[in-house]
Amino acid sequence: MAKSTVEYLQYCQVKLEIIQNSVPIKGDGVMKICLLDPGIENNSGSPSANLGDLIIQEAVEREIAENFGNQELIRFSTHASLEKQHLQAIKKCSLTFVGGTNLLSSDMKAYRQWKIGLRAALQLKGAILLGVGWWQYQENPTWYTKTVLRAALSSKAIHSVRDNYTKEKLSSIGIQNVINTGCPTMWPLAAIKPEKIPTGKSENALSMLTDYSKQPALDKKFLELLASNYEKVYMWPQGKGDREYILELDVPVIILERSLEALDQFIKGNSFDYVGTRLHGGVRCLLSSKRSLILEIDNRAKEIAHDTGLPTSKRDDLDYISQWIQGQTITQLRLDLNSIQQWKNQFALMDRKIS
Repeated sequence: MAKSTVEYLQYCQVKLEIIQNSVPIKGDGVMKICLLDPGIENNSGSPSANLGDLIIQEAVEREIAENFGNQELIRFSTHASLEKQHLQAIKKCSLTFVGGTNLLSSDMKAYRQWKIGLRAALQLKGAILLGVGWWQYQENPTWYTKTVLRAALSSKAIHSVRDNYTKEKLSSIGIQNVINTGCPTMWPLAAIKPEKIPTGKSENALSMLTDYSKQPALDKKFLELLASNYEKVYMWPQGKGDREYILELDVPVIILERSLEALDQFIKGNSFDYVGTRLHGGVRCLLSSKRSLILEIDNRAKEIAHDTGLPTSKRDDLDYISQWIQGQTITQLRLDLNSIQQWKNQFALMDRKIS
């Protein structure tokens, strides 16, 4: 039998097992879904202090709505521990998704961006990753990390991760049912034609810096570079400490209000180039066909760029940044639509069961 045929049969078997092992849907025909959500700070529902998490949250909600339509969505924060009552509520759900950002690490006891312990992982079971990434370049995962992730994550469903580095890390601990779909914030970029994104310099620039990755001397030179090349430089503070950091650098820039609404209004009403360290803020600009260059501060933008052609630069390569500003660039992204569709298709039979 041909390899492709074998893979297809295995894939169909995975879909069938998901359905057979799922919790029954509610009697009124509405599927109950749990989202473990980085976009809320706590289990009281307060928004995350990092507005980039809200951009991810929006993308995850979009995909859940498109895939499942009529559903009841309950949320618990990845920034907070799951208590007994939360786990009881999750058990009543048909599906549990873990919604994006760099939640995974090689030592999940020491670095707990996803605050899940072994006891909760053993009760959770069956969680499905949606565009999740691995924090930083790290050594091999610890035994504790392996035990927690193998307990918490579904062994049957196909997991979506945002880059090959994350896929390889999961593979190293025996979690093989993983595909690289890229970040769901980027999936709509597949519909944007390269010719819609300007190739040359705009009059103004929008930039963003990162409050937890400060390099004052370098960042000051970077902002001065922007100020010397653009008529106006606008700054959007994505993180709660970004505004204070920008002010410390003492470069003449215009700081926007710290809200997604303010960012979206600016994007809609202005012509500009985006050059900055914030990944999801930059993706937001690309989604509106703005010429963009994302500066790499860790593995996230670098790995995504390797897989998709996302326009990035080393943070300290001011010569390249200057050349990019003054030069002509064509933005050509490579979204793996087959992998994205494969991840979505695993729920197709379940969709038909609902209807």
